[in-house]
Amino acid sequence: MNLKNLLLASLCLLFSTNIQAQQKITGNKKGDITVLWGWNRGWFTNSDIQFTGNNYNFTLKDVVAKDRQTKFDPAIYFHPKWITIPQTNFRIEYFHKENYSISIGLDHMKYVVQQNQEVLIDGNIDNSGTDYDGYYSNGTIEINNSFLKFEHSDGLNYINFEYRRFDNLVKYKKWHLNIAEGLGSGFLLPKTNTTLFNNKRHDEFHLAGYGFNAVVALNLSYKRYFIQSELKGGFINMPDIRTTEYKSDKASQYFFFSQLNFLVGYSFSLSRD
Repeated sequence: MNLKNLLLASLCLLFSTNIQAQQKITGNKKGDITVLWGWNRGWFTNSDIQFTGNNYNFTLKDVVAKDRQTKFDPAIYFHPKWITIPQTNFRIEYFHKENYSISIGLDHMKYVVQQNQEVLIDGNIDNSGTDYDGYYSNGTIEINNSFLKFEHSDGLNYINFEYRRFDNLVKYKKWHLNIAEGLGSGFLLPKTNTTLFNNKRHDEFHLAGYGFNAVVALNLSYKRYFIQSELKGGFINMPDIRTTEYKSDKASQYFFFSQLNFLVGYSFSLSRD
């Protein structure tokens, strides 16, 4: 899948759907609250990652990373204890007026730098106790377990706020097919699983940066129940990623992302039956 084309399609749909939907009512009234839960598939552009510490300062260029899908197993996907192991989405939405909502959500993505890839490196590494010490100027290095493991695998947690508009495309009795578009922003709280040089494995939550996104969704509802598919894309910048147990060690990176989401939901009202 071409990520740039996917992001472009998302933005085009975002700005065209208001005209196509012709401002029809969805059935979402002021005071309605919806709760959504679902799963995602993610894609990421290549990124430069800078690593800094007391004895090193180097940048790995054009690093490839992918998401990590959990094999479908009902005992994992639907068990309360293991339900957050897959790549998941959770959102609570409040309609402050007809067809317009504000919401808060958690997009639990997984970002895994691929092992055994060769990348360019610039910078210096000193006193690491490994064979990687030296000065690099546009050199080549292989990312492997003896050098670096770098994953936002529990996960790339994007906590975001969105403003969405909903419009009705088709209505048949109590069935509604709706379309929604919105914009959002938020912050990143990744749990980064990292091993760098001879340092101990580090895997803790840390507030690392911020993001922006656009989203387009199709929603099929029956009474108060619905299923929803979403195309979501945006930008993530994390200038403060923890990499080891030492606070002076950190990484920074930025990249574009896209998601395909599938969600189920329920709607209830504070102001009407």
